[in-house]
Amino acid sequence: MATTTNDLRTDKATPTALPSGPRKLPYVGNMLSLRRNAPEYLQRLHRTYGDMATLHLGKTRVVALFRPEHVRYVLVEHPGNFSNQGAAPSDENGANEGLLTIDGERHRQQRRAVQPAFHKKVVEGYAAVIDEYTQEMFKSWRVADTIDLSRAMQELTLRIVSKCLFSIDLSRQLSALGNAFNAFLGSQASAAEDLLNIRIDNPITGYGKRRAAMRQLNMLIYTLIAQRRDSVDEHNDFFSMLMTGTSGDPERPKLTEKQIHDHILTFLAAGHETTANAVIWSVYLLSQYPALREKLQEEIRTVLAGRAPTAEDIGKMPYLDWVLNEALRLYPPAWMQLRFVAKDFELDGVHLPAGTLLMLSQWVIQRDPAIWEEPDEFRPERWDPVNGEHVPPGAYFPFGGGPRMCIGMPFAQLEAKMILASLYQRYTPQTDPNYQPGLKPLITLRPKNNLRVLLMPVNSNAEVQWKRIGGTALDGSERQGCLPALLSLFGLLL
Repeated sequence: MATTTNDLRTDKATPTALPSGPRKLPYVGNMLSLRRNAPEYLQRLHRTYGDMATLHLGKTRVVALFRPEHVRYVLVEHPGNFSNQGAAPSDENGANEGLLTIDGERHRQQRRAVQPAFHKKVVEGYAAVIDEYTQEMFKSWRVADTIDLSRAMQELTLRIVSKCLFSIDLSRQLSALGNAFNAFLGSQASAAEDLLNIRIDNPITGYGKRRAAMRQLNMLIYTLIAQRRDSVDEHNDFFSMLMTGTSGDPERPKLTEKQIHDHILTFLAAGHETTANAVIWSVYLLSQYPALREKLQEEIRTVLAGRAPTAEDIGKMPYLDWVLNEALRLYPPAWMQLRFVAKDFELDGVHLPAGTLLMLSQWVIQRDPAIWEEPDEFRPERWDPVNGEHVPPGAYFPFGGGPRMCIGMPFAQLEAKMILASLYQRYTPQTDPNYQPGLKPLITLRPKNNLRVLLMPVNSNAEVQWKRIGGTALDGSERQGCLPALLSLFGLLL
C-alpha cells in the first residue's frame, strides 16, 4: 500500500466546508502519495472518508466523489455545470482542441460533425478491416510461440483505427509513430519537473524527449492533413468529416488545421490504446480462470463453426459480451475522470465552490463492495440480464456517461470482441504462472509489465502444457505505449 496512517489523518474543517481528507504536505499537497499508487490510494480514501474526500495536487484542490449518484449528477444530469477547461494545456503543443478537452457549443457542434462515423451500420462496416488486420497478425504466430501481447495489440489496434477512421494504412509509418509515442513513455514527467516547472528542451531531459516526440508526431499528422487536402480521391470517412466539419465558433465556422490535428492525435492515441488495454486485461483475466475461458471458447466454437467472425456473429455471443464487460469493470482503460466546477453548488449538503476539481474514479466505484458481490472476482455471469446482479445507474461507467460519453464506444467494443473471438478461436493464450502485471495508472490503466503469453492449442490444459513445452518465466519488459504522451497532451499529469 502506498499510503500510511499518518498520511490519511483528517484535516480540520475549513471555511469552505469541503469534505474531510488526508493531511497535505507543504507545496506538493498529496501529489506524492497519489503518484505512488493512485488506484489504491483512492480506494483507501474511500474506505477512510466515505462518499467524498478532499485532497490537494500542489495548489489544486480536488474533491473525490465515490457514489454512483454523484457520477450521475456530474456526467448525466447536470453536465453543463462542469467543465474540462483548465485540464488541458494552453500552449499550442497540446491537444487542447480535441473532443476530450473542449466544452459547450464547440463540443456539441464538433461531436455532431463526426458522429456519423460511429453510427451502428458504419461501425459494423469496420468489421472487415478488423478481421483482415487481425488475420494478418496471426500469419506469423504458431502454437508454442511466446508473444508479447501488449506490443502486438498496440500495433494491431493502431493499424485498425488509422484505417477505419482515416483510410490510411500505417504499416509503413507504424514504426515512426510507435517510436514517437514510446519516447513519451521513456521520459515521463517527474514530480520535481511538474512542481518546479523545469522545462529544458534538450535531448537528455525528459521534457526534451517528449517535445522531440511531439514534433515528430506533429510532422506526421500535418503531413497527412496536407496529403488529404491535395488528394483528388473522394473519401467518406472520419477524416473527411473533420476536413468539412463546423467548429461551433461563429467567428471561425470551419475547423482550423490545429483543431483537425488535435482531433486526429486524440483519436489515434486514445482510440488504439484503450482497445488494446481492454483486450490485454481480458486475456490476463481469462488465463487466471480456465473454466471461464473454456466456456467462452465453447461459445465461439458453436457460433463461428470455424469461420472468421463478423459483426453479426458478435451479436450472437452474449458470454463474450459479459467477459468484456467484466474486464472493463475490473480494469477500466479510463480509470478516472476529472471535471472542474463551473459555478458554486451543493451536493449532499456539501458546498463545492467554482474552480474545484472533481475526481470520479471508475476503479473505485466499479470495485465498491457495497455495490458489487465479491468485487475483486472475475465473474462474467454477473452481467447475465436474467440472473445477474442489479447494477445501479452510475456504478458502471468505463466509457464515461452523458453527452460526453466516449463517442468511439461502439467501435471499441466491436473491435475488442472481434479480436478476442478470433484469438480464442485459434489459441489458448496462457500467461506465465509467475507473471505479475502491476498497474500503470496514467490517463488509461495498463499493466506495468508487458503481458507475454504462450500460445497453446485450443482446449489444452494450458498450465500443464506450459511446463511440457518448456516455457520458462517470461521477462515482462515495460510496455511501450502512448500513455504519458496522452497525459502531456491533455494536461492531466499527476
